[in-house]
Amino acid sequence: MKKTFIFLLLGFIQFVNSQELALVKKNSKIGYISKDGSFKIEPQYKSAKSFSEGLAAVEDNGKWGFIDTKGSWVIPASFNNAKDFNSGIAVVQKDKDWVYINTKGEILKAPATEKIFDFTNGVAFIRQGNKVGLINSKLTVVLEPKYDQIKPFENGFARVELNKNWGIINTDGKELVEPAYAEIGNYFKGTTWARKDKTFGLVNGGKFIPVDGAEKIWDFETQDLTYAKKNGKIGFIDLKGNWVILPIYDKGKAFSKNLAPVLVGKKWGYINLKGEFVIEPTYSDAEVFSSNGLAPVKENNWGFINETGKLVIPTQYGITSNGFVIALFVQQDKGFIDGVARVKNEGKWGFLKPDGTVLGNQWFENAELFSQTAEREKKEISVAAESPKAETKTAVKPASKPVTKKKK
Repeated sequence: MKKTFIFLLLGFIQFVNSQELALVKKNSKIGYISKDGSFKIEPQYKSAKSFSEGLAAVEDNGKWGFIDTKGSWVIPASFNNAKDFNSGIAVVQKDKDWVYINTKGEILKAPATEKIFDFTNGVAFIRQGNKVGLINSKLTVVLEPKYDQIKPFENGFARVELNKNWGIINTDGKELVEPAYAEIGNYFKGTTWARKDKTFGLVNGGKFIPVDGAEKIWDFETQDLTYAKKNGKIGFIDLKGNWVILPIYDKGKAFSKNLAPVLVGKKWGYINLKGEFVIEPTYSDAEVFSSNGLAPVKENNWGFINETGKLVIPTQYGITSNGFVIALFVQQDKGFIDGVARVKNEGKWGFLKPDGTVLGNQWFENAELFSQTAEREKKEISVAAESPKAETKTAVKPASKPVTKKKK
């Protein structure tokens, strides 16, 4: 047995037989492969979803249930529809009603809400009238409905709107930044960017610090720099709001591995923390470096370079982000994720390994990103498995205003 303590854990989780599986489609049937490229569950389903918390929703004769990583039914197919498990709870449609169930398939009684929302980061939204609040995975109200909007939680923090002003809360419903800004960014190391009237700046410790000349600021990601616009050009600021790399680039993206893609004219290259080109602008597009030190770059198609700029995988593939990424920490949507990159070649999808070989030497009609499939022994989960999905109507009463997703 392996005991793993995870970011933002409310209880604790015990994992056994932890592994990663990817949903793939072959010969019009869905199955699941493991990281060695072999089928863990042979293609046999007409409709199915990626694994989450050791369970995957699959359809059987028009009804949905859940299987484990051995392909055994854990929750019989008795629902009209089903979503992924998160925080030990899944949203399913039973007859005409959307309800919560636990990992035993038992229907749970939720606090009063006009819509059923998916769990993420150990909490889910509830709506009463035009206001939104939070419940935890014990289905206890932790924040009475008070905000006009709550955007999806990221790493335990969410942007909230009240009276057309924005702030930030944590999963306990505590306000970390009061709703006092026309726009607001993500929460990173106690700091967020915000717009007050027409002025962009950073908020730290309740204090708004204007950033000289900033016309727009993007979210901080994995490093203590983010890109911002001044006089129509892109530069980089630190967590104190200082311009550490002057705004001289046409476009930019986040730093990772101490390198950031920037556009000069029509070509992309990579600069270091001093603003010096380490990889000259030669590509028609470029993405940030993954944790393994490889980054997607585009000529006519996409390939991968290392941190010295050497092309290690030829530019012959298509790449894509994926809506079913299961992330405990910030991960790149494109490129290598947990050791493999999802790519398209001649109309088929597969996974590249860092050496450029194809996982299992197989191509599929469709393939989703690998997802953590750790099987729970018991205990409740309170970690984000994916970005929250759109809310789902109950049979009682529709909500008058949806909770919107983050726009960047």
